[in-house]
Amino acid sequence: MLTEQQIEKLDWEKVAYMMPVIVQHAISGDVLMMGYMNKAALNTTINSGKITFFSRSKQRLWTKGESSGHFLNLVNIYPDCDNDALLVLADPIGPTCHFGTNSCFAPAQTEWGFLYQLEKLLAGRKTADPDHSYTAKLYASGTKRIAQKVGEEGVETALAATVNNREELTNEAADLMYHLMVLLQDQNLDLSCVIRQLRERTEK
Repeated sequence: MLTEQQIEKLDWEKVAYMMPVIVQHAISGDVLMMGYMNKAALNTTINSGKITFFSRSKQRLWTKGESSGHFLNLVNIYPDCDNDALLVLADPIGPTCHFGTNSCFAPAQTEWGFLYQLEKLLAGRKTADPDHSYTAKLYASGTKRIAQKVGEEGVETALAATVNNREELTNEAADLMYHLMVLLQDQNLDLSCVIRQLRERTEK
């Protein structure tokens, strides 16, 4: 989070006391929206944990989601190199855009953002009808069967690589990723847990 020293360095005069703010999904990396904060909005954001802007049309502080319930929960804030703009990482509750999309810049999406959305889709299939969803059928078959599928797809991925078949390797790797994500969801884990583990190993 912003330190007191970082807050003091913010160049409010340069931006006429209206700081541009880019809001980014803390996990997927997708850019969600852009807004402006004055000092009061920044303080409210930090103290409440809900991202709050200064609305130029309403001429007042405006907490995103105050009417819809689609809040942007604060994760972290970073100033840019010139201290005249802010990057805010958020955990959104529901769609960010008033048009019902996840981002005000939809359909723009990072490739990691797609994986995040796929993960949420797979999580939702836990309660789906197994007769109408392969993913739901996998969940219903139990952990051992899901783990077996991961093993099978891992072998098929390795075999595709040994014969230098790039198209088949891509297809098998996609199958492996899909089944691995289902297995993680079955164990109430997600890709974020794996990424954190990889980051910790890298930093050692």
